[in-house]
Amino acid sequence: MSTSSSIDKKINEYLPHLNHKQKQTVLTVAKTFAGDEDLWWEDIEKAASTSIKKGFKQAAVGKETPHEEVMKKYKKWLSK
Repeated sequence: MSTSSSIDKKINEYLPHLNHKQKQTVLTVAKTFAGDEDLWWEDIEKAASTSIKKGFKQAAVGKETPHEEVMKKYKKWLSK
């Protein structure tokens, strides 16, 4: 059995054990590796895409927060 066939077989053995959300993640990763990077936008949850769009709009009008400022604010959670 070739290495590729062996990997395909292992992947197929694991897929039935994944829940829907995990399968969506695997699909997104596979699409990315296959060169369909732009398709990730279609696969994310509505709340996530809404939040990302809101962030882009805020940045466009100068309402972004510098990285250093964010890191200071959340430092207590990052050190744990």
